Amino acid sequence: MAERPLISIEGKTESATAAAWPDTMGFVLAGGQSSRMGEDKALVLFNGRPLVERALGILRAAGLEASIAGARTASALQTLKAFAPVVEDAETAPGPLSGICAALASTAARWAVFLPVDLPLMPATLIEFLLDHARITGRAVTLASVNGFAQSFPAVLDRVVLPALERELEAGRGGCFAGFQAASAQLNQPVSIVAVEMLVQAGRIEHPDGLPASRWFLNVNRPADLWRAEACFTGRIA
Repeated sequence: MAERPLISIEGKTESATAAAWPDTMGFVLAGGQSSRMGEDKALVLFNGRPLVERALGILRAAGLEASIAGARTASALQTLKAFAPVVEDAETAPGPLSGICAALASTAARWAVFLPVDLPLMPATLIEFLLDHARITGRAVTLASVNGFAQSFPAVLDRVVLPALERELEAGRGGCFAGFQAASAQLNQPVSIVAVEMLVQAGRIEHPDGLPASRWFLNVNRPADLWRAEACFTGRIA
């Protein structure tokens, strides 16, 4: 594999070949239609860098080899290839669950970590913890919760969930969280949900910029969300 440019994020410098986790792949979900943003979210600048580059940097800082999942058009495919390898999405089933299935089908790795392109404040330390937790417990789906609410992403999935997720898509059910629950149920196990606040209080994880856990999951869906995320990142919002 050709060496990719080094990217510095959260005090770490990682390359796409510097994967610290065996049998694991990271995927940035970038296949949304961005209707609320008014332009392709993946290419919107956050702190001077495209959101897709930011997301790839977070995964690489967590020690993962990172690709992009969800390109639905030829133009998007060509544009995103400039940042990382791209897994093309199925044209007949829009939505992130379709991108997840395409990504899982594209890899032989057991574990896959999924991070949407619109979570630029996510710390790499949380992804590292979730992946370590999944590998220790063997749970097929591992997620985080904040303020008592489970979050669909970032998600650590065992590739064994692929058939169940594909069945959800075939049945016209494209919700990711519901799909994760259905896949876990078919494997006779619960979804593993880790409370982020407890990890922070115990000193297990932290944000490099000191942001509280409630900010980590801020979705950048609209221009106003982008302003808010950048304000949090630069300290204009406490």
